Amino acid sequence: MWSNLPFDLLANIFSFLPADSLALASSVCKHWHTCVTAYPATAAGARNPPWFVALPVRNRGHTCYTHNPIIDTWHGLFLGFLPHPIRPVASIGGLVLLRSTTSTTLQLAICNLFTKRYWSLPMLNIARTNPAVGVVFGLDESPDVRFSSFRVYVAGGMSEAPSGGAAYEPTLEMYDSWHDRWDIMGRMPVEFAVRLTVWSPNESVYSGGVLYWMTSARAYSVMGLDIESNSWRELSVPMAERLEFAALVRWNGRPTLVGGMCNEGACIWELGEGDTWGLVAKIPIELGMRLLGVKGSWESTKCVGSDGAVCLYRDLGSGMVVWREVEKGRWEWLWVEGCCSVGGKQVQNIPIKGLLLHPNLATSGFPDK
Repeated sequence: MWSNLPFDLLANIFSFLPADSLALASSVCKHWHTCVTAYPATAAGARNPPWFVALPVRNRGHTCYTHNPIIDTWHGLFLGFLPHPIRPVASIGGLVLLRSTTSTTLQLAICNLFTKRYWSLPMLNIARTNPAVGVVFGLDESPDVRFSSFRVYVAGGMSEAPSGGAAYEPTLEMYDSWHDRWDIMGRMPVEFAVRLTVWSPNESVYSGGVLYWMTSARAYSVMGLDIESNSWRELSVPMAERLEFAALVRWNGRPTLVGGMCNEGACIWELGEGDTWGLVAKIPIELGMRLLGVKGSWESTKCVGSDGAVCLYRDLGSGMVVWREVEKGRWEWLWVEGCCSVGGKQVQNIPIKGLLLHPNLATSGFPDK
């Protein structure tokens, strides 16, 4: 009976399984394998907490590490399939947006860490160094990346000046995954191009038609791009001059600020109507102290968030403070031990960039090349 179930019914059942159980199910028979690898609902995990993916920031070795929140276990993933040294930029559904570190100008690619598929994006129309990169994903509300298009926006950066040398590039480019090409969307204020180039990391948040970036310099601020009108604005943030660290994440479908203050705790603010920030949570003092250790400073703290979880971390082995939705509308704080060993083998503590994603075992989703 199980081998003859219609794909849509079987896929709905599979959508309740975590990724590791889904991988086991795919080996049962050819019918199940086809369903897991080729059917929309195989992006299983939308009903489960996202996995934390720890990617090395300095290309140390050929392994990244993932934390499965269902069974509270770390796994190692081999990165030898990547053709070039890379740096992670953002997650896109179950995929990861990467940039090559072999070139000073921006070159982007997409990969699936679990199926080991890799796909280079076309070159930009204008070669740029150190622009801001933002991602817009899930506009058609599908949980599967193969059927949900995405866009990548690149703003600012340095480009070759007509008279020689380099100059700030005051233009915006957009990549559309349906058409697999870059288009120049228009110009942007030079002062925004400068700030995005010098002070903005690549973390972005999309909400309500606006793409947001956080500046990395004190006093912190947020820069927003209305993608339909191509208009820019700057937003102030709470405690801007007092924050030792600040990160912008998506939570509850809204841009959300996570920040920590010297000799004080860390807080979470949500951006509401009228560009006003409202306090939604405070990190428990005991968990904050455990994360900071003897240093007692928030300066080296990093943060990644999604609609299902917010994680504060420092490096691979130090552990994480996690704020996670345990049931609809109810969130709880917990501590996750760092990755010190995998399969009984000791793991070296390294600097990492964390991403949150739902593992996708689908073999499609990449253009035929």
